[in-house]
Amino acid sequence: MEPTDYIFGIRAVAEAIEAEKEIDKIFIKKDLNGSLATELLALAKENKVPVQRVPLERINRITRKNHQGVLAMLSAVTYHRLEHLVPMLYEEGMLPFIVVLDGITDVRNFGAIARTCECAGADAIVIPERGSVSVGGDAVKTSAGALLHLPVCRERSTAQAVKFLKDNGYMVVAASEKADINYTQPDYTKPVAIVMGAEDTGISPQVLRLCDTFVSIPQMGHIGSLNVSVAAGVMMYEVVRQRLQSNMEVI
Repeated sequence: MEPTDYIFGIRAVAEAIEAEKEIDKIFIKKDLNGSLATELLALAKENKVPVQRVPLERINRITRKNHQGVLAMLSAVTYHRLEHLVPMLYEEGMLPFIVVLDGITDVRNFGAIARTCECAGADAIVIPERGSVSVGGDAVKTSAGALLHLPVCRERSTAQAVKFLKDNGYMVVAASEKADINYTQPDYTKPVAIVMGAEDTGISPQVLRLCDTFVSIPQMGHIGSLNVSVAAGVMMYEVVRQRLQSNMEVI
């Protein structure tokens, strides 16, 4: 991690929020209290910046400098909001195609997915505020720069994002190895959102309950599952295949 990916210290972080710097999340030492810490928490809440209480060791692993128990991870991209992006896509006459990531924390997987999203003409990636990867310089590098062109929407929760997409006419398809439906069966020639989950836990139950359909990718070997970035690529290019076959716009 580069030093330019974060800032530390109570006042420095507060000033960054007030200057409207794009902050991915703030780490605050678990037992940190006092008036300055309280003011910082209030400022973060007011500006909708995610805050995590963490052990001191977590911050020390990033920097040993005088951080005062506070460290902010800076985002390398400007976040978008679904509530603004979704109507804009419809107004522009687009056939929307969005990828929702539930609990993806590995920066290499995230970067690879973002790169494929950009190549496949996806309109945006959606991530939750908590339990997700930090979109810093490493993520941009692993995406081969795709994140500089692809909108990233950071929403309060994956479940809220999925519900919003459904309410706005999207078919929401969850990729799950436990599903009985082949991934090629749904009709992707309509507004669609594909949901991918973390490799270890999969898509959370509350998100699965909201999805319209669950699909799986056939596997012939002995290993139980595909890497999530590979699975996401397979799903995305089925959307591309169907839309090209129907002579529809991919992007």
